[in-house]
Amino acid sequence: MKRIAIISAAAMLAAACSSTSDVDPGPDRACDPALADALGAWAEVGFSGTVAIDGGGLDCQAAFGLADAEAGTANTEETVFGIGSVSKAFAAAAVLDLVDAGVFTLDAAAGELLPGLGGPAAEATVEQLLLHTSGIEGGHGTDHRPLDRDEAIAAISALESAFEPGTDYLYSNAGYSLLALIVDEQSGSSYREYLDEAILAIPGGHAGGFWDGEPTPAGPRAIGYTDGAPAPETGGFAGPHWAMAGNGDLAMTAAELSDWTQALFAGEIIAPDAVDLLLGTVFDHGDGTAEIPGWVSIGPDMLGVPVIGASGGGGDTGHNAVATWLPETGTSIAITGNTDDVLPDELLEVLLPALVTGEPMEVPDERVEVDPAELQAREGVYTLDSGSTLTAAAEDQALTVTADGADAVAAMFGSDDFAAEDAAAHEDAVLALLDGESAAGRAEREAIEADTGPVTGIDLAGTVDAGGELHTYVRISGEDGDMLAWYALDEQDQIAAVEYDAGPPAFTLIPTGEGQYRPDEPIAAEAAVAVSFQDEVMTVDGPAGAVDAARTD
Repeated sequence: MKRIAIISAAAMLAAACSSTSDVDPGPDRACDPALADALGAWAEVGFSGTVAIDGGGLDCQAAFGLADAEAGTANTEETVFGIGSVSKAFAAAAVLDLVDAGVFTLDAAAGELLPGLGGPAAEATVEQLLLHTSGIEGGHGTDHRPLDRDEAIAAISALESAFEPGTDYLYSNAGYSLLALIVDEQSGSSYREYLDEAILAIPGGHAGGFWDGEPTPAGPRAIGYTDGAPAPETGGFAGPHWAMAGNGDLAMTAAELSDWTQALFAGEIIAPDAVDLLLGTVFDHGDGTAEIPGWVSIGPDMLGVPVIGASGGGGDTGHNAVATWLPETGTSIAITGNTDDVLPDELLEVLLPALVTGEPMEVPDERVEVDPAELQAREGVYTLDSGSTLTAAAEDQALTVTADGADAVAAMFGSDDFAAEDAAAHEDAVLALLDGESAAGRAEREAIEADTGPVTGIDLAGTVDAGGELHTYVRISGEDGDMLAWYALDEQDQIAAVEYDAGPPAFTLIPTGEGQYRPDEPIAAEAAVAVSFQDEVMTVDGPAGAVDAARTD
């Protein structure tokens, strides 16, 4: 499961939503009216999910949007969401619980604790696995696909190491599944039983369960939506589940996630000494953040107070989640969501500074009304000097623009969220994969050629930032036909997501004044691109400078 960005607030929820929660959470957990109104403003521009805040003088739950758009079922405080890589915080708690009990130590090698484990993974210590410093790279299984225990051990044993263990950082789902296998081996019960009985139990209740298989969460599940379409995974996959064990397998309500976070750092899930061990086991990233088991610790220089966070999502469930702990006030925050219009981590960007400073929460900018005739006058094909095109089509109070060609994509999808060198490195990795030199690359070429016939050429068609995930578009030419596809790669340059026969990247422009537009981003101040029209010329002004495209149709 992918871990998404936790906080970018240091540098600074869907139709049918009201400005307050659809279901009254009761007088004890109702949000302050001003906060509820601010959250509701974000719902009006796309947030669909649940927010829970506990501690620091706050006790707040609010739900927005639709759990099932087709049925018209609203999200409520009882709605269950997959929490993706936040599951790693629970796996880490299980490991530290066993370390605190003296079952094994942080410096024990994985191979000593799990019979049958071989390869570089066997030499990695428990601490290195917890901090993603083991160096083991690659995936050991496919999400929501059968993988039994012996197959998981064999797959992890076959993984190579990217560096000498303990000397660098490389985020690893396989490393956390290996930790789950160690808990399974060393705890005296199965991994799922241990989590259910020792880790998911919270004072006065229980924090959810597993997205696939038993034990399951008690509440109704939200359907996830990606680009407006229902996500393929709705739970219930029978298993075996070792592809996602420990790295992305849990589901619960936002309130359960917030309550569990509160209980964890209060020493009510694992012993206080184990919490101290969690906080003291650190890999410093050198940028004001540090890795701790299952979490990222963020220093006070960014927001004025220390913050601990975990995040996850972006998989086939269509769900995303963030969990945050503010040590100075003892405040826990959990946000879960089931659409990608406004992601939980994006909502956290504006919620967290308000909680820290006590200032009102930032709300989305209001849109400028525009004459539909003006939008229709902007319709057409605009061509850059390179021959790449930007095609504008009028919609209700907005323009939809499709970028075809690498230069058009680069102009319109410029972003302050990732540097040009990040996009270039991602493009190089995609091309290297599609060269077919690796086993994964050969398998991908075979999948492509089933549609296109033998590949005769691969050309880059640009890279976009899709909610914090880079998508590199490539135009693939084959003897039997051509295809546009995009690829997202994980930290090990393996395929995290792919779409064949993709349409060119498209986005929505909303008016900001006469002839002036910006991308329809929730936080206007973060829009990296401004667009203007004058005399049949579209000018796109982004981080790389201004680019003109002349109307040709």
